[in-house]
Amino acid sequence: EYDEKTKLKDGEITFKLSKNKYSVSGNTKYLYNNNYEDLKFSWNKDKNIDFDLLINLDKSILKINFLEFIKEENSEASLYLRGNLLKNNNINLKEIILKNNQNLFHIKNLKLNKDFKISKIEEVKLNYKNNKNFINLINFKRKDKKYFLTGDSFDFSNYLNDLLKDNKSSSIFDNLSNFSSQIDININQVYLDNNNFLKNLKGNVNFKNNKIKNANFFSSFQNNKKFSMSIKSHSNEIVTTLFSGNAVPFVSKFDFIKGFEGGEIDFTSTKINSESKSTIKIYEFKVKDLPVLTKILSLASLQGIADIMTGEGIRFSEFEMNFKNKDNLMTIDEIYSIGPAISVLMSGYIDKKIVSLRGTLVPATTINKTIGSIPLLGNILIGKKTGEGVFGVSFKIKGKPNQLKSSVNPIKTLTPRFITRTLEKIKKN
Repeated sequence: EYDEKTKLKDGEITFKLSKNKYSVSGNTKYLYNNNYEDLKFSWNKDKNIDFDLLINLDKSILKINFLEFIKEENSEASLYLRGNLLKNNNINLKEIILKNNQNLFHIKNLKLNKDFKISKIEEVKLNYKNNKNFINLINFKRKDKKYFLTGDSFDFSNYLNDLLKDNKSSSIFDNLSNFSSQIDININQVYLDNNNFLKNLKGNVNFKNNKIKNANFFSSFQNNKKFSMSIKSHSNEIVTTLFSGNAVPFVSKFDFIKGFEGGEIDFTSTKINSESKSTIKIYEFKVKDLPVLTKILSLASLQGIADIMTGEGIRFSEFEMNFKNKDNLMTIDEIYSIGPAISVLMSGYIDKKIVSLRGTLVPATTINKTIGSIPLLGNILIGKKTGEGVFGVSFKIKGKPNQLKSSVNPIKTLTPRFITRTLEKIKKN
């Protein structure tokens, strides 16, 4: 809420002037958000301008959004800044210290260019509890030409959410000025959500001109299931791969899926310029509630399966999704999921304003009957008598993201694509 101006009162300010040198120092109170708090400062002009500030923030609210930190009102806090302004309008912040109760943010030798981009940084120490009550204890330090990110614990859940949904046009790397270096990473615990964390995360990231050139990460979950991730960049192409023996922390980020259990996840994405093509595969999992699918099951008079889904859950042996992202539009080329109770094939698109999906849903008993009778496929698909051969339903889902409407129609004939995909999965398994 700072509007770039303040008032000073109840203080003493001293000016000193001699030839080309001058200094200003003071001990006073400053006005911020209708409250007066203490301020000490000194400003010395010689070849450069050196400054010192100690700012009291007890009555103020302070938010550091990308760290998910909020300093509450009427909570003891102070901010110390020491540095100098250089002739080329660069800023050298020799020390930044923010204290709030047990929370500490300490930065050494942060250099900013005239556009306030970070050109160099020596060390960052963070020891704080974020607004989700996770303790973050990490150290980022420059040594020779490399950087080292180490620590006991770090909450990555917010960054994971942005990574999966790819809904940010900007990132923290945009604040860097032609950053080209390697960062080695070694963190004991990295939290992905309230219940899941990675232990002993190790890896490295190579940057060239602010862009990730390549990266590799290796770790395991608390139950020893494996995790790995890699990023490879060549020319204007970026390939990202991820494997996780625990799919829950990744799938649970999507609000339309409830009660997801088990599963392994494979993710591959290739991004060229602003467009990405991705594939997600998830194996052996259970879903307790998928509201849109539950509604379709009910409309299709498959209430028994719908009841199972909202109760003990429905198992799937495999889920595969092929999709493209460009700007705010996600185009789903295909989603195919097969399980003991039902199988689903669908496609469509999703953007911020509208969701449009269509597909086919078939109970597993029908699929088993069809596959078991391949020689008599014509009779099975069409039926020998009138009314026979109703295999499942086709469905449409359309509307605003929070106002989806579903419609279903019985189908007598499975599409060749559905049969082909089912045979492919069964043959592979």
